[in-house]
Amino acid sequence: MLSSRAFAHPARQCLRKTAPLQSSQRWIPALSQARSYATADKDKVAKFKGTKGSDGKYCVTLIEGDGIGPEISQSVKDIFAAAGAPVKWESVDVTPQLKDGRTVIPDEAIASVTRNYVALKGPLATPVGKGHVSLNLTLRRTFNLFANVRPCKSIAGYKTPYDNVDTVLIRENTEGEYSGIEHVVVDGVVQSIKLITKDASERVLKFAFQYAQDVGRTKVRAVHKATIMKMSDGLFLSTARNVSKLFPNIEFDAELLDNTCLKMVTDPVPYNDKVLVMPNLYGDILSDMCAGLIGGLGLTPSGNIGDECSIFEAVHGSAPDIAGKGLANPTALLLSSIMMLQHMGLFEHAERIQTAIFKVLAEGKTITGDLGGKAKTHEYAEAVIKAL
Repeated sequence: MLSSRAFAHPARQCLRKTAPLQSSQRWIPALSQARSYATADKDKVAKFKGTKGSDGKYCVTLIEGDGIGPEISQSVKDIFAAAGAPVKWESVDVTPQLKDGRTVIPDEAIASVTRNYVALKGPLATPVGKGHVSLNLTLRRTFNLFANVRPCKSIAGYKTPYDNVDTVLIRENTEGEYSGIEHVVVDGVVQSIKLITKDASERVLKFAFQYAQDVGRTKVRAVHKATIMKMSDGLFLSTARNVSKLFPNIEFDAELLDNTCLKMVTDPVPYNDKVLVMPNLYGDILSDMCAGLIGGLGLTPSGNIGDECSIFEAVHGSAPDIAGKGLANPTALLLSSIMMLQHMGLFEHAERIQTAIFKVLAEGKTITGDLGGKAKTHEYAEAVIKAL
């Protein structure tokens, strides 16, 4: 589903230049403070297990993706090299294969991610009408990436209809309506089963509370619809209440999904001190809605977190219509790569690259067409490198 979204128009109508970015205003994704992945105690989930090689660098799997993927991936590689980030890339192909009626990715790609514990992924286009399920979904299932983390924060230097947005959504990433359990009951009647388990709910909820502690947020809110789905969402909600008892320093409450949507598009600022955690489908919809509050998917990073490995990705589409034309905006993949560096404990490199990116965005002189500028993809990357 993610790959079908057009990338060329994330914020064309609502982004307007405002005051230059001040040093005290620089945009820091919530994950920049999430040091638990590198320094957590043994009881915490999703710790980065990678180690440097003999050359002093971490090996990172790179899935360049389709369409504009190779272009924006090249921007990341060029900027990392200029910043001296201790990363070497291992590019892999994830062209889908059908085995026994199931969509799988090549064994070599699986081995690479498993070996390196971390990957950066560009946009993937799922083949239509060929029996393949979503490649993004396949990756999450293959590596059991149980939590999707999506910070959305207003970018100083650009004006959208909403100011001071600073939301963090954590989405259960493995079950719910996306379990893919569907069947035909009778002709013209299809049943889709929403799967919610205590174990999966407990895991993502513990992660959400740990994440809130790590980034200095004081509240966790479960978003649900237990008034209607009393058993499935009811299980998620009751599990959340039980998990909250393990974190007495974090305030917990719950809110109905429709109320959350209404309040966030009315005034998102009251959500700035909270981490929102929710089942799969709600998280998919609500995280994209929050991306819209800050200017679109082209400005939004994302991380898929697992116990063994994690994959950071741009969630916009592959935009085949502009592929190869040098028009693509690499910001989302760059911000996702910053989340990846933070996950790996490389905070100084993450901060340096991040500061350069938002200096370029705030100046507004070398930005891509979707942001109202005229720069080519490589010109944007060169400006970031110069800002380093």
